[in-house]
Amino acid sequence: MIAAQLLAYYFTELKDDQLKKIDKYLFSMRFSDDTLKDIMNRFRREMENGLGRDTSPTATVKMLPTFVRSIPDGSEKGDFIALDLGGSNFRILRVKVTQDKKQPVQMESQVYETPDDIIHGSGSQLFAHVADCLGDFMEKQKIKDKKIPVGFTFSFPCAQTKLDEAVLVTWTKKFKASGVEGMDVVNLLNKAIQKRGDYEADIMAVVNDTVGTMMTCGFDDQRCEVGIIIGTGTNACYMEELRHIDQVEGDEGRMCINTEWGAFGDDGSLEDLRTEFDREIDRGSINPGKQLFEKMASGMYMGELVRLILVKMAKEGLLFEGRITPELLTKGKIETKHVSAIEKSKEGLKKCMETLTRLGVEPSDEDCLAVQHVCTIVSFRSANLIASTLGGILARLKDNKGVGRLRTTVGIDGSLYKMHPQYEKMCSGMYLGEIVRQILIDLTKRGFLFRGQISETLKTRGIFETKFLSQIESDRLALLQVRAILQQLGLAGTCDDSIIVKEVCGTVSRRAAQICGAGMAAVVDKIRENRGLDHLDITVGVDGTLYKLHPHFSRIFQQTVKELAPKCDVNFLLSEDGSGKGAALITAVGCRQRELVAQQQH
Repeated sequence: MIAAQLLAYYFTELKDDQLKKIDKYLFSMRFSDDTLKDIMNRFRREMENGLGRDTSPTATVKMLPTFVRSIPDGSEKGDFIALDLGGSNFRILRVKVTQDKKQPVQMESQVYETPDDIIHGSGSQLFAHVADCLGDFMEKQKIKDKKIPVGFTFSFPCAQTKLDEAVLVTWTKKFKASGVEGMDVVNLLNKAIQKRGDYEADIMAVVNDTVGTMMTCGFDDQRCEVGIIIGTGTNACYMEELRHIDQVEGDEGRMCINTEWGAFGDDGSLEDLRTEFDREIDRGSINPGKQLFEKMASGMYMGELVRLILVKMAKEGLLFEGRITPELLTKGKIETKHVSAIEKSKEGLKKCMETLTRLGVEPSDEDCLAVQHVCTIVSFRSANLIASTLGGILARLKDNKGVGRLRTTVGIDGSLYKMHPQYEKMCSGMYLGEIVRQILIDLTKRGFLFRGQISETLKTRGIFETKFLSQIESDRLALLQVRAILQQLGLAGTCDDSIIVKEVCGTVSRRAAQICGAGMAAVVDKIRENRGLDHLDITVGVDGTLYKLHPHFSRIFQQTVKELAPKCDVNFLLSEDGSGKGAALITAVGCRQRELVAQQQH
């Protein structure tokens, strides 16, 4: 008993000492309440710039009109095709909308791979590929002889003048197909379909995946006025009063605005909040200087961010007894999924041990605890960032309605939000793993990790996937499990190293969640102000892998929004297949409105 108590005391003292070192080392990644409010207010100013006629051309947050003017009212019905293009996989869905209350929406879908040579090739190749996949799907569904209404989810910034017309502003994520920017993507797809000549398609609507998320949640909850994606990338949309949208004629009614908030900070407005690890992530990306908010908050680089932190900590002797392996130096070795796994409390440490072992650093139990703490800090930042921007949206909704308190529903999707252990259903995972990697490199350089030795794996971009953050931060992972994740990544670390790695993961995730929360708070508060309300009730639809998969992201995100937009009661509604189902529902709304116009003309 005495031995057990002494051992427990040793680990408690060890952990507290390690965590204090990490907290001091990663101080710049933690945000105070005042900083989060400041982020929300900065985002609100950017929203105003994006909506203004004179300021919109140079605004970084583009606030793009979508020409979606209402959510489903429940009267929609019909047979629709939905195309979902936005990542390495291209999905096609057949969606049947009925009046059956038990199962109003029935879906069949198929996933088609989009190879890198297509993504990085020419625009004609890309849309020929889409047309070929659509032809194959229609043949398998035995509907090639029918002209079924099509909704096209195109998850990139587009300028729209009509619901069925979208000019690509710029590629994001990993897409670089030439000859598409500045062109109408619906026209390019129609030409590719006509070139085949063996089927017809009535493309009625082109929408962003955030709009699809809002529409999907709006089908279930008509208070849903906000959609948010927290996954590989991050973005949000909301219903704005038409009188505030200078780019569109008319003052009556509302229209959905695609904020494209991933570009928030591209003008330097977040420069004081970016760390050396964020800058390293940006320099190594395919679009340096662009989508800076997304790189801080989304899931794509969360794992890489953790890796960079661990490398630096190891170099400084804070981890792994200063040892740095080739694996630890390898980009991409730590993924966001690893971060999510490491952050789980009970099994997180085991996953951390496995991850670091794969990186060849032989982590100690202390190393695993440290890495878990790093993951927590990274994740918490992500959730805070997104919560801050969401707070801006909610504040605007509240103002728009002129209520003292806003009650609404937020539709959410995304694997980071859904699967991160405490971000319950999280923020945006594209960059968080890479941020963790950069921090680990830095801590290793300082001798805080891996005995100061940086492995070749840790030097490699992309090894620390965002999924590892979710695993490491899990509430169910024990210390040895975090060490096991580190071992899987080729990182042989000590118990101290485990503590630090877990803390790095948590820091990166927390920052991302806070940033996202600040943005969302700005959006809902704007809606409240627009409506002249003292209080706003609203539903926000959420989608995205980071939100869904990370263990802590959703909790931090929602808490940040609540603190930054206290006059808004927000119901977060998790979207299921929002990007595909939502496109079909928008098409269904379009068909309903077209039928009404036809009836009025007769």
